[in-house]
Amino acid sequence: MTLTAKQFGLPARTVLEQIDDKTIAIVINRKSRIIMADGKKIAEKSQKIQEALPAIAVVLKTSAPVCSKTVKFLQSIDVRLLDS
Repeated sequence: MTLTAKQFGLPARTVLEQIDDKTIAIVINRKSRIIMADGKKIAEKSQKIQEALPAIAVVLKTSAPVCSKTVKFLQSIDVRLLDS
């Protein structure tokens, strides 16, 4: 189920998907690698979602390769990775 990004105060181009009752995924569909600059943007979006719904877990759903440094960064802020 897709959610609207505006209800969390996120840019309209952000794609969100409800995985289950306690999990929301930030969906990124592209072929290029996800680097640290993208990771920082994902962290900001995750923080806004968690401010609105504190009991919700945020995951990143992507088919793109993710930089190893970015994976460690996202894990440190409790954002798991899902392959789409």
